Amino acid sequence: MEILERWVGQYQDEMVREYSLVNDSGMTVSCLNFGCVITKILVPDRQGKFENVVLGFDEFEDYLDLSPYFGAVVGRVAGRIQEARFELDGKEYKLAENEPPNHLHGGKKGFNSVVWNTEKIVEENQVGLRFFYLSPDGEEGYPGNLETTVTYVLNNKNELIISYHGKTDKKTLVNLTNHSYFNLSGNLKKDCADHILRLDSDRFLELGADLIPTGRVLPSRNTPFDFKHGRRLSSGIQSSHPQNVLVGKGYDHPLVFTIEGENTVMLSDEESGRSLLVTTDQPCVVVYTSNFLEGPYSISGVRARNYLGVCLETQGFPDAVHQPEFPTVILDPEDLYYSTTKYRFFSKTVGV
Repeated sequence: MEILERWVGQYQDEMVREYSLVNDSGMTVSCLNFGCVITKILVPDRQGKFENVVLGFDEFEDYLDLSPYFGAVVGRVAGRIQEARFELDGKEYKLAENEPPNHLHGGKKGFNSVVWNTEKIVEENQVGLRFFYLSPDGEEGYPGNLETTVTYVLNNKNELIISYHGKTDKKTLVNLTNHSYFNLSGNLKKDCADHILRLDSDRFLELGADLIPTGRVLPSRNTPFDFKHGRRLSSGIQSSHPQNVLVGKGYDHPLVFTIEGENTVMLSDEESGRSLLVTTDQPCVVVYTSNFLEGPYSISGVRARNYLGVCLETQGFPDAVHQPEFPTVILDPEDLYYSTTKYRFFSKTVGV
Protein backbone atom coordinates (compact mmCIF):
# COMPACT_ATOMS: atom_id res chain seq x y z
CA MET A 1 0.00 0.00 0.00
CA GLU A 2 1.20 3.49 -0.71
CA ILE A 3 0.34 7.19 -0.83
CA LEU A 4 1.35 9.19 -3.90
CA GLU A 5 1.45 12.97 -3.81
CA ARG A 6 1.64 15.73 -6.41
CA TRP A 7 1.21 19.49 -6.57
CA VAL A 8 -1.81 20.58 -8.64
CA GLY A 9 -2.19 24.31 -8.00
CA GLN A 10 -2.50 27.15 -5.55
CA TYR A 11 -5.46 28.69 -3.75
CA GLN A 12 -5.24 31.95 -1.79
CA ASP A 13 -1.47 31.57 -1.37
CA GLU A 14 -1.77 27.98 -0.15
CA MET A 15 -0.44 24.93 -1.98
CA VAL A 16 -3.03 22.49 -3.27
CA ARG A 17 -1.97 18.85 -3.48
CA GLU A 18 -3.56 15.69 -4.77
CA TYR A 19 -2.96 12.53 -2.76
CA SER A 20 -3.58 9.06 -4.19
CA LEU A 21 -4.22 6.20 -1.77
CA VAL A 22 -3.40 2.84 -3.39
CA ASN A 23 -4.10 -0.58 -1.88
CA ASP A 24 -2.47 -3.91 -2.68
CA SER A 25 -5.10 -4.86 -5.27
CA GLY A 26 -4.71 -1.59 -7.16
CA MET A 27 -7.81 0.26 -5.99
CA THR A 28 -6.97 3.96 -5.92
CA VAL A 29 -8.66 6.89 -4.19
CA SER A 30 -7.35 10.32 -5.17
CA CYS A 31 -8.25 13.45 -3.22
CA LEU A 32 -7.25 17.07 -2.71
CA ASN A 33 -6.39 18.97 0.45
CA PHE A 34 -8.79 21.59 -1.02
CA GLY A 35 -12.28 20.77 0.25
CA CYS A 36 -11.24 17.15 0.91
CA VAL A 37 -12.37 16.69 -2.70
CA ILE A 38 -12.31 13.10 -3.98
CA THR A 39 -11.17 13.46 -7.58
CA LYS A 40 -11.03 9.81 -8.66
CA ILE A 41 -11.85 6.32 -7.42
CA LEU A 42 -10.40 3.57 -9.60
CA VAL A 43 -11.95 0.11 -9.14
CA PRO A 44 -12.20 -2.95 -11.40
CA ASP A 45 -15.20 -4.16 -13.38
CA ARG A 46 -16.11 -7.84 -13.72
CA GLN A 47 -13.28 -8.29 -16.23
CA GLY A 48 -10.77 -6.70 -13.88
CA LYS A 49 -10.51 -3.42 -15.81
CA PHE A 50 -9.81 -0.44 -13.54
CA GLU A 51 -11.80 2.70 -14.31
CA ASN A 52 -12.88 5.86 -12.51
CA VAL A 53 -16.32 5.67 -10.84
CA VAL A 54 -16.78 9.25 -9.58
CA LEU A 55 -17.24 12.57 -11.35
CA GLY A 56 -14.35 15.00 -11.18
CA PHE A 57 -12.15 17.39 -13.13
CA ASP A 58 -8.69 16.86 -14.57
CA GLU A 59 -7.60 20.42 -13.71
CA PHE A 60 -7.75 21.92 -10.22
CA GLU A 61 -8.91 25.33 -11.48
CA ASP A 62 -12.16 23.79 -12.71
CA TYR A 63 -13.13 23.02 -9.11
CA LEU A 64 -13.01 26.75 -8.37
CA ASP A 65 -15.24 27.84 -11.25
CA LEU A 66 -17.44 24.94 -12.31
CA SER A 67 -17.84 22.29 -9.63
CA PRO A 68 -21.29 21.44 -8.22
CA TYR A 69 -19.56 20.12 -5.06
CA PHE A 70 -17.91 17.20 -6.91
CA GLY A 71 -16.38 14.87 -4.30
CA ALA A 72 -16.21 17.52 -1.58
CA VAL A 73 -16.92 17.49 2.14
CA VAL A 74 -19.75 19.97 2.66
CA GLY A 75 -20.51 21.80 5.90
CA ARG A 76 -20.82 23.11 8.51
CA VAL A 77 -24.31 21.98 7.55
CA ALA A 78 -25.11 19.88 4.49
CA GLY A 79 -28.26 20.76 2.56
CA ARG A 80 -30.40 23.87 2.75
CA ILE A 81 -31.30 26.03 5.72
CA GLN A 82 -34.49 27.93 5.11
CA GLU A 83 -34.17 31.71 4.84
CA ALA A 84 -30.49 31.38 5.83
CA ARG A 85 -31.25 31.89 9.50
CA PHE A 86 -31.85 29.92 12.68
CA GLU A 87 -32.30 30.44 16.41
CA LEU A 88 -30.37 28.92 19.30
CA ASP A 89 -31.22 29.65 22.95
CA GLY A 90 -33.26 32.67 21.93
CA LYS A 91 -30.56 34.23 19.76
CA GLU A 92 -30.98 34.48 15.99
CA TYR A 93 -28.08 33.78 13.64
CA LYS A 94 -28.03 35.00 10.05
CA LEU A 95 -26.16 32.86 7.55
CA ALA A 96 -24.75 33.53 4.10
CA GLU A 97 -27.42 33.41 1.39
CA ASN A 98 -25.58 31.50 -1.31
CA GLU A 99 -28.85 30.16 -2.76
CA PRO A 100 -31.07 33.18 -2.05
CA PRO A 101 -33.03 33.38 0.11
CA ASN A 102 -31.62 30.15 1.53
CA HIS A 103 -28.28 28.83 2.76
CA LEU A 104 -26.80 25.78 1.00
CA HIS A 105 -23.99 23.36 1.99
CA GLY A 106 -22.26 25.69 4.45
CA GLY A 107 -22.41 28.91 2.46
CA LYS A 108 -20.12 30.85 0.14
CA LYS A 109 -17.05 29.69 2.06
CA GLY A 110 -18.13 26.21 3.02
CA PHE A 111 -15.83 23.37 3.95
CA ASN A 112 -15.72 22.46 0.25
CA SER A 113 -13.76 25.60 -0.61
CA VAL A 114 -10.99 25.81 1.98
CA VAL A 115 -7.53 24.24 2.14
CA TRP A 116 -7.27 21.69 4.94
CA ASN A 117 -4.14 20.77 6.88
CA THR A 118 -3.20 17.18 6.10
CA GLU A 119 -1.54 14.28 7.88
CA LYS A 120 -0.73 10.93 6.25
CA ILE A 121 -1.69 7.56 7.73
CA VAL A 122 0.43 4.55 6.75
CA GLU A 123 -0.31 1.25 8.47
CA GLU A 124 0.11 -2.43 7.60
CA ASN A 125 -3.26 -2.99 5.93
CA GLN A 126 -4.45 0.55 5.29
CA VAL A 127 -3.37 3.99 4.20
CA GLY A 128 -5.15 7.25 4.63
CA LEU A 129 -5.25 10.97 5.32
CA ARG A 130 -6.43 13.13 8.19
CA PHE A 131 -7.71 16.54 7.21
CA PHE A 132 -7.91 19.33 9.82
CA TYR A 133 -9.77 22.63 9.63
CA LEU A 134 -10.64 25.21 12.28
CA SER A 135 -13.81 27.03 11.28
CA PRO A 136 -13.69 30.29 13.24
CA ASP A 137 -16.56 31.72 15.26
CA GLY A 138 -18.85 33.65 12.91
CA GLU A 139 -17.66 32.01 9.67
CA GLU A 140 -20.61 32.18 7.23
CA GLY A 141 -22.68 33.26 10.24
CA TYR A 142 -22.28 30.14 12.38
CA PRO A 143 -21.49 30.49 16.09
CA GLY A 144 -18.51 28.85 17.76
CA ASN A 145 -14.98 27.88 16.83
CA LEU A 146 -15.43 24.44 15.31
CA GLU A 147 -12.43 22.11 15.22
CA THR A 148 -13.09 19.63 12.43
CA THR A 149 -11.24 16.46 11.45
CA VAL A 150 -12.13 14.36 8.42
CA THR A 151 -10.35 11.04 7.90
CA TYR A 152 -10.13 9.04 4.67
CA VAL A 153 -8.82 5.47 5.04
CA LEU A 154 -8.41 2.90 2.25
CA ASN A 155 -7.86 -0.72 3.23
CA ASN A 156 -7.20 -3.99 1.42
CA LYS A 157 -10.88 -4.94 1.49
CA ASN A 158 -11.49 -2.26 -1.17
CA GLU A 159 -13.18 -0.13 1.47
CA LEU A 160 -12.96 3.63 1.72
CA ILE A 161 -13.89 4.69 5.25
CA ILE A 162 -14.74 8.34 5.88
CA SER A 163 -15.07 9.56 9.45
CA TYR A 164 -15.97 13.02 10.70
CA HIS A 165 -15.14 14.58 14.08
CA GLY A 166 -16.14 17.98 15.42
CA LYS A 167 -15.62 19.96 18.65
CA THR A 168 -17.01 23.42 19.35
CA ASP A 169 -16.56 26.02 22.08
CA LYS A 170 -20.08 27.40 21.59
CA LYS A 171 -23.40 25.77 20.76
CA THR A 172 -23.64 25.45 16.98
CA LEU A 173 -24.94 23.32 14.11
CA VAL A 174 -22.98 20.49 12.47
CA ASN A 175 -24.10 18.08 9.73
CA LEU A 176 -21.28 16.88 7.47
CA THR A 177 -21.31 14.66 4.39
CA ASN A 178 -19.29 13.82 1.30
CA HIS A 179 -20.80 14.97 -1.99
CA SER A 180 -19.28 12.49 -4.46
CA TYR A 181 -21.21 11.75 -7.65
CA PHE A 182 -20.96 8.02 -8.43
CA ASN A 183 -21.12 6.42 -11.85
CA LEU A 184 -20.27 2.72 -11.78
CA SER A 185 -20.20 2.31 -15.56
CA GLY A 186 -16.57 3.46 -15.43
CA ASN A 187 -15.03 6.55 -17.04
CA LEU A 188 -18.52 7.99 -17.62
CA LYS A 189 -19.34 5.58 -20.47
CA LYS A 190 -23.06 6.09 -19.84
CA ASP A 191 -25.29 7.90 -17.37
CA CYS A 192 -26.56 6.42 -14.11
CA ALA A 193 -30.25 6.01 -15.01
CA ASP A 194 -29.93 2.21 -15.25
CA HIS A 195 -28.07 1.91 -11.94
CA ILE A 196 -29.98 -0.14 -9.37
CA LEU A 197 -30.38 1.27 -5.87
CA ARG A 198 -31.44 -0.74 -2.85
CA LEU A 199 -31.74 0.35 0.77
CA ASP A 200 -33.80 -0.40 3.85
CA SER A 201 -36.01 2.68 3.96
CA ASP A 202 -39.76 2.96 4.29
CA ARG A 203 -40.09 6.76 4.48
CA PHE A 204 -38.81 9.87 2.75
CA LEU A 205 -38.96 13.58 3.50
CA GLU A 206 -41.42 15.60 1.47
CA LEU A 207 -39.86 18.67 -0.15
CA GLY A 208 -41.48 22.03 -0.74
CA ALA A 209 -41.12 24.22 -3.82
CA ASP A 210 -37.84 25.57 -2.37
CA LEU A 211 -36.49 21.96 -2.17
CA ILE A 212 -36.44 22.18 1.63
CA PRO A 213 -38.23 19.53 3.76
CA THR A 214 -41.75 20.56 4.71
CA GLY A 215 -41.60 18.55 7.93
CA ARG A 216 -43.82 15.80 6.56
CA VAL A 217 -42.35 12.29 6.53
CA LEU A 218 -44.11 10.30 3.81
CA PRO A 219 -44.41 6.50 3.42
CA SER A 220 -42.44 5.25 0.42
CA ARG A 221 -44.34 2.02 -0.18
CA ASN A 222 -45.86 1.79 -3.65
CA THR A 223 -44.09 4.97 -4.75
CA PRO A 224 -40.90 5.60 -6.78
CA PHE A 225 -39.20 6.14 -3.39
CA ASP A 226 -39.49 2.49 -2.36
CA PHE A 227 -36.01 0.98 -2.76
CA LYS A 228 -36.37 -1.96 -0.35
CA HIS A 229 -36.18 -4.58 -3.10
CA GLY A 230 -34.06 -2.63 -5.57
CA ARG A 231 -35.19 -0.07 -8.13
CA ARG A 232 -33.61 1.48 -11.20
CA LEU A 233 -33.00 5.21 -10.86
CA SER A 234 -34.75 5.65 -14.22
CA SER A 235 -38.05 4.81 -12.50
CA GLY A 236 -37.88 8.12 -10.62
CA ILE A 237 -36.42 10.06 -13.53
CA GLN A 238 -39.35 9.02 -15.73
CA SER A 239 -41.96 9.22 -12.97
CA SER A 240 -44.91 11.62 -12.91
CA HIS A 241 -44.93 11.57 -9.09
CA PRO A 242 -45.15 15.24 -7.99
CA GLN A 243 -42.06 14.91 -5.80
CA ASN A 244 -39.95 13.55 -8.67
CA VAL A 245 -41.17 16.27 -11.01
CA LEU A 246 -40.55 18.97 -8.39
CA VAL A 247 -36.79 18.33 -8.26
CA GLY A 248 -36.30 18.37 -12.03
CA LYS A 249 -37.42 14.82 -12.86
CA GLY A 250 -35.46 12.50 -10.64
CA TYR A 251 -34.39 12.37 -7.01
CA ASP A 252 -33.02 14.94 -4.59
CA HIS A 253 -34.63 13.54 -1.48
CA PRO A 254 -33.66 12.41 2.01
CA LEU A 255 -34.56 8.72 2.36
CA VAL A 256 -35.00 7.76 6.01
CA PHE A 257 -33.49 4.47 7.15
CA THR A 258 -35.95 2.05 8.75
CA ILE A 259 -33.78 1.10 11.74
CA GLU A 260 -31.45 3.42 13.63
CA GLY A 261 -27.78 2.48 13.77
CA GLU A 262 -25.74 0.95 10.98
CA ASN A 263 -27.65 1.43 7.74
CA THR A 264 -26.76 0.16 4.29
CA VAL A 265 -27.19 1.33 0.72
CA MET A 266 -26.39 -0.81 -2.34
CA LEU A 267 -25.75 0.74 -5.74
CA SER A 268 -24.99 -1.49 -8.72
CA ASP A 269 -24.47 -1.40 -12.47
CA GLU A 270 -25.30 -4.61 -14.27
CA GLU A 271 -23.26 -3.93 -17.39
CA SER A 272 -19.94 -3.29 -15.66
CA GLY A 273 -20.63 -5.70 -12.80
CA ARG A 274 -19.56 -3.10 -10.26
CA SER A 275 -21.40 -2.65 -6.98
CA LEU A 276 -20.98 -0.20 -4.13
CA LEU A 277 -22.09 -1.01 -0.60
CA VAL A 278 -22.42 2.04 1.64
CA THR A 279 -22.70 1.55 5.41
CA THR A 280 -23.41 4.54 7.64
CA ASP A 281 -24.45 5.51 11.15
CA GLN A 282 -26.40 8.50 9.84
CA PRO A 283 -30.25 8.55 9.91
CA CYS A 284 -30.80 9.28 6.22
CA VAL A 285 -29.23 9.42 2.80
CA VAL A 286 -29.95 12.18 0.30
CA VAL A 287 -30.15 10.59 -3.14
CA TYR A 288 -29.51 13.14 -5.88
CA THR A 289 -29.55 12.02 -9.52
CA SER A 290 -27.78 15.15 -10.86
CA ASN A 291 -30.99 16.50 -12.37
CA PHE A 292 -29.39 19.91 -13.05
CA LEU A 293 -25.88 18.92 -14.05
CA GLU A 294 -26.14 19.93 -17.70
CA GLY A 295 -23.85 22.83 -18.58
CA PRO A 296 -21.31 24.24 -21.04
CA TYR A 297 -18.33 22.37 -19.64
CA SER A 298 -16.77 18.92 -19.67
CA ILE A 299 -16.08 16.39 -16.93
CA SER A 300 -12.94 14.39 -17.74
CA GLY A 301 -13.64 14.87 -21.43
CA VAL A 302 -17.37 14.12 -21.23
CA ARG A 303 -19.88 16.91 -21.78
CA ALA A 304 -21.79 17.71 -18.59
CA ARG A 305 -25.33 16.39 -18.78
CA ASN A 306 -28.12 15.47 -16.40
CA TYR A 307 -28.10 12.04 -14.72
CA LEU A 308 -24.39 11.52 -15.30
CA GLY A 309 -23.89 10.63 -11.64
CA VAL A 310 -25.77 9.90 -8.43
CA CYS A 311 -24.93 11.33 -5.01
CA LEU A 312 -25.45 9.25 -1.87
CA GLU A 313 -25.16 11.90 0.83
CA THR A 314 -25.29 10.18 4.23
CA GLN A 315 -26.21 12.81 6.79
CA GLY A 316 -28.66 14.14 9.35
CA PHE A 317 -32.00 15.48 8.18
CA PRO A 318 -31.73 18.70 6.13
CA ASP A 319 -33.03 21.89 7.78
CA ALA A 320 -33.42 19.99 11.05
CA VAL A 321 -32.94 23.20 13.03
CA HIS A 322 -36.40 24.31 11.85
CA GLN A 323 -38.12 20.97 12.43
CA PRO A 324 -38.29 19.98 16.13
CA GLU A 325 -39.47 16.46 15.20
CA PHE A 326 -36.28 15.78 13.22
CA PRO A 327 -33.14 14.38 14.90
CA THR A 328 -31.11 17.34 16.11
CA VAL A 329 -27.97 18.63 14.39
CA ILE A 330 -27.11 20.92 17.32
CA LEU A 331 -23.66 20.38 18.81
CA ASP A 332 -23.01 21.49 22.40
CA PRO A 333 -19.53 22.40 23.70
CA GLU A 334 -19.53 19.43 26.08
CA ASP A 335 -20.24 16.97 23.24
CA LEU A 336 -18.30 15.60 20.28
CA TYR A 337 -19.64 15.29 16.74
CA TYR A 338 -18.78 11.93 15.25
CA SER A 339 -19.99 10.05 12.18
CA THR A 340 -18.64 7.30 9.92
CA THR A 341 -19.58 6.12 6.44
CA LYS A 342 -17.92 3.17 4.71
CA TYR A 343 -17.84 2.62 0.92
CA ARG A 344 -17.01 -0.92 -0.19
CA PHE A 345 -16.53 -1.63 -3.90
CA PHE A 346 -16.77 -5.08 -5.47
CA SER A 347 -17.60 -6.71 -8.80
CA LYS A 348 -20.97 -8.25 -8.17
CA THR A 349 -24.30 -7.23 -9.58
CA VAL A 350 -27.55 -7.13 -7.63
CA GLY A 351 -30.62 -7.57 -9.82
CA VAL A 352 -33.97 -5.86 -9.46
